[in-house]
Amino acid sequence: MNDTMIKISHPDTQEVPRPRFGTAHVWVESPLQLLSAVETHAAGLLGDEVRIIPRRGMPLEATTGALLKNSPAGLHFMTAAKRPPQPSSARDRYVTGDAYSGRIQRAMLTGVKSKEIIIIDDGLATLALIRQLVSAEPTPVVRARAKKTAARQGLGLAMWHRLRGLAKEGRLLIVSALQVEPEIRERMDALGIKFAQHKFEWLATQPVAERFTEPTLLIGSAMAADGIIHTEAYLEWIRSIAEEGPVAYFPHRRETPQILEELQQSPNVVLKEHTIPIEMRLRDLRPGQEIRALPSTVIPSLRLLLGNEARNLYAQPIPDHWWTPSTSQDLRDHLSSSLKV
Repeated sequence: MNDTMIKISHPDTQEVPRPRFGTAHVWVESPLQLLSAVETHAAGLLGDEVRIIPRRGMPLEATTGALLKNSPAGLHFMTAAKRPPQPSSARDRYVTGDAYSGRIQRAMLTGVKSKEIIIIDDGLATLALIRQLVSAEPTPVVRARAKKTAARQGLGLAMWHRLRGLAKEGRLLIVSALQVEPEIRERMDALGIKFAQHKFEWLATQPVAERFTEPTLLIGSAMAADGIIHTEAYLEWIRSIAEEGPVAYFPHRRETPQILEELQQSPNVVLKEHTIPIEMRLRDLRPGQEIRALPSTVIPSLRLLLGNEARNLYAQPIPDHWWTPSTSQDLRDHLSSSLKV
């Protein structure tokens, strides 16, 4: 059966065949990547048999359970594994949400026989990866916040060459919900990088499982826990919002117990258990509710999902004095870019 050619989001985008057939092996390392895998499969971009392999130790049980209730046909959740599979079958597609992962980079540098490599959405990291790949100079595929050791830089540089080579062969597809600037898109096209955009179409068809009564919904950030911003400045910001009324606080999965203990002392802050991606929890607001957040991937994602209600999403830029001295300008710019997407 021949693939059907369907136009996707922008007229200048290369046409990507949908629906596709065959088997895809998907390695996921976060709840957002897991949701992205389902969206990409629902869009007909992976094949009719999709095997999702989660990284062992990742907190994915709640997300998996929520997605299983009404997942698209052909989706199979496999046993968690310590290492990703090898891209060794020419019949299958090899899918990952994290091209920065050392595990993925080592797997791909041993040889890529898969007919196509697909990088699914990991939010701002996906946009950063695209900018690195279209760079005129060889650029190591390394996260902005990672330590730039010689070994890490060398592995990332080899990955840059690998992905560019796959693009030249027409074997690299990147899928994201986020917008890519027209100039960057032109450079992607010139290199052979295929791109498809989704708008959480599958998630939008699913029933809303949770609703919250607090007037303010505050999305937690890992920046304080990661040493990117000063903890006390972060806590003071939350306390100032809570002075205005009850706040439902949704912790980031990397937040420290110390930060959460501090917040428990604020009577107006109601801590919510970390369960499924925030995109799945906060896509329907009650009248008068607002969402507050610091720069993160969730901001452009929720803008898509909320539609007209996105006017009630308030993103707080990071004041200069919040940044810790060790936070590079590149990392500051990367994190703040979500305010512009």
